[in-house]
Amino acid sequence: MEKKGLAGRLPRQATWESWPIFGKLQNKKDIVFALLLIIWKIQSLTLAVFVWSSGNLTGHIDIYVLTANGKRKQNILDEFVKMLKAYKYRLYPTKEQKEFFEKQFNACRFIYNWGLQTKIFCYEKTRQSLSHYELELKMVHELKHEHLWLKEVMSIPLIRTLINLDIAYDNFFRELKKDPHFSGFPRFKSKKNARQSFQFHQGYTVDFDAGYLKLPKIGNVECRYHRTFGGTPKTITISRNAGKYFVSITVHDGLETPAKQPYDADSTIGIDVGLTHFATLSNGEKIDNPKHLLKNIERVKVLNRRLSRKKKGSNNRKKAVQQLARLHEKIANQRRDFLHKVSHRLISENQAVAIEDLNIRDMQQNHHLAQAISDVSWFEFGKQLEYKAEWNGKTVLRIDKFEPSSKTCSNCGYKKENMPLSVREWSCPECGTVHDRDLNAALNIKNMALCTAAQVG
Repeated sequence: MEKKGLAGRLPRQATWESWPIFGKLQNKKDIVFALLLIIWKIQSLTLAVFVWSSGNLTGHIDIYVLTANGKRKQNILDEFVKMLKAYKYRLYPTKEQKEFFEKQFNACRFIYNWGLQTKIFCYEKTRQSLSHYELELKMVHELKHEHLWLKEVMSIPLIRTLINLDIAYDNFFRELKKDPHFSGFPRFKSKKNARQSFQFHQGYTVDFDAGYLKLPKIGNVECRYHRTFGGTPKTITISRNAGKYFVSITVHDGLETPAKQPYDADSTIGIDVGLTHFATLSNGEKIDNPKHLLKNIERVKVLNRRLSRKKKGSNNRKKAVQQLARLHEKIANQRRDFLHKVSHRLISENQAVAIEDLNIRDMQQNHHLAQAISDVSWFEFGKQLEYKAEWNGKTVLRIDKFEPSSKTCSNCGYKKENMPLSVREWSCPECGTVHDRDLNAALNIKNMALCTAAQVG
């Protein structure tokens, strides 16, 4: 007879990291068993917290593992959630709803800056970090009594703000251990930033038929649903950018991540990114760089000059800020649309793509090329290739940033000593092959990635 509950579903020799079943806890017996199991597997563990979160369609269980100092260690549902997709829609709030949104933006920004300052002060004084649980207690019992206006807004986005701060703080120290020169410490948020946002994960309702998004303390907000989705909505993010309001809904569609499809040399393409051409492919194709910022740079300068002449605090200055923000939004939308189209085509046409792992931050130290490198968005392009490959069961292969892809002959393997950026073509002294610098680099990236993958596999 088959055993029921979590205990009957666990394989004997499996490790707890590979059990996606934690997301399917359904009764108290399963929860108690899972708690004992986690404590047995992790010696340093002192407590596991099971948080039941009810969304608009269904509920889910978040399992947070805590260590002795109270820091959040891991949400085990990360193993359970296979595919998450975000859907972004335009909001059209009324004047009263805009005022509430602005008050919520200000509250979340205030809480974030207060939490960051508190964590910095505590670390400097005691060399220990405060968890978001401790900050939440301080916020509820102290800060809200000092600033009564915090009680007028939704409390869940304030808690989410502290969680996001805790994640950013932990990520900084985690990356700092890998790279002692890492400079990604969380920054204080500014009210002058054109983009403001807040998050929450429960209490909202998505109504496709009526065209509304129902939010707590706000009511129905008109929403333009240009497409629908299936699955369980998780976290939603309300944002304002250049005077426009949007909602981004993260959805768990319940689908398993597709298995990786096999690939070989014929179904793999190498990509060498650049500035003159956005990308050069190993099949000889060159994709032009649209240079969206360069095409609009004169208009950006004009609007910046107009903004600098406006009196601070005046309505005309606010209008000038809006104009400049909308132009930057237009440039960003053009760039994002181009990257999505290129990445979608490359993933659809190939079983695997090979790219170079570039150190973009150091490359931007060259002030002659920093603006052009920022405009071309290599990092965003690589990120889009990664998640689109995961969605479609494709593979992204990377080679190390120190590999001499441009200086190595793709025909015989001869390595040239020096090659400045001004050299766009060169002839191999060993085999006599005349190489286009970018095409040769794309071929080498493909060959090196396949060679590394074969060694690892």
